[in-house]
Amino acid sequence: MNFLVRMFLRSLVAALLMSSTGRAETIPADPSGTWLTENGQARIRLERCGSARDRICGFIVWMKDPLDPRGQPLRDSLNSDPEKRTRALLGHQLILGLKLSPEGRFDGDIYNAEDGKSYSVSLWRDKSDRLKLKGCLMKFLCQTQTWTQTLDVQPGQLVGLTGDVGGPRADREWASLPPPARKAAAK
Repeated sequence: MNFLVRMFLRSLVAALLMSSTGRAETIPADPSGTWLTENGQARIRLERCGSARDRICGFIVWMKDPLDPRGQPLRDSLNSDPEKRTRALLGHQLILGLKLSPEGRFDGDIYNAEDGKSYSVSLWRDKSDRLKLKGCLMKFLCQTQTWTQTLDVQPGQLVGLTGDVGGPRADREWASLPPPARKAAAK
């Protein structure tokens, strides 16, 4: 009888270890943090956004060359929204509320100020300090980049909170979303 109890307990422990390992693999690694783009020209801060904080938004917080030839901040002059054409590129939102997919990636749209268009994007952590970004014009016209996580601060980098002085600015559709409503407590 003692033998059967030991076998049962060993089997139970093994099953618990295997099930907890399986769950850890299905939880996607949060991509929040500051990332250096593959070409080294910009740093992008990814953070949780949306009313439930279940989406990922991204902001340009540093640029190698943030000024035009006249010494003025580069502007989002090709944006299809006339109200956004005068905004500085440094600090603007380019990743627009990515949602978690069943595959454990974050999918949605990325804005490209170089042509004023948005593209489908999927991002995920490849390693703890590397992020993969796959952007597509159409399903078959895709490009993948690898961004590396940065922990230092470069001169000119925005370090303030989003929406605060010294921080990036969320597009109006993502700014100051109210927290989810709480249900009233039962009396």
